[in-house]
Amino acid sequence: MLTKAEMRVIIHTVEHMNNYSYVVKEVIVMHNPDKIISKNTGIPKDECLSDLADLFKMFADSTRVKIMFALMENELCVRDISSCLNMTQSAISHQLKILKSANLVANRRDGKTIYYRLSDDHVKSIIAQGFDHILE
Repeated sequence: MLTKAEMRVIIHTVEHMNNYSYVVKEVIVMHNPDKIISKNTGIPKDECLSDLADLFKMFADSTRVKIMFALMENELCVRDISSCLNMTQSAISHQLKILKSANLVANRRDGKTIYYRLSDDHVKSIIAQGFDHILE
């Protein structure tokens, strides 16, 4: 898996064309691009593509998607998620472990209770865009 230093950073620049129109250019800045993009093809290396495929596999299970959807707005404990989804706590815990290992879900402890939340706004964005796509 790539480190954060190796992942891309997108910078948006605005270029003025005339009085009425602008062009937004997307410039991709990469740290260690040789680790990410193949020099011969310009296509991301197999390791990167495999990591991307693994990420999308997390969304292939409807239970995991339901859990992530439940965590879109609020952090919840296993008991609350299981009640919301009408599933056993064991089934929820199992899926949360998988989501946590993929860095899609984070947690915090408050006494004996562990609260789960989506790890960042990227996860929310992936879910929202996927949902928009199926509604088109």
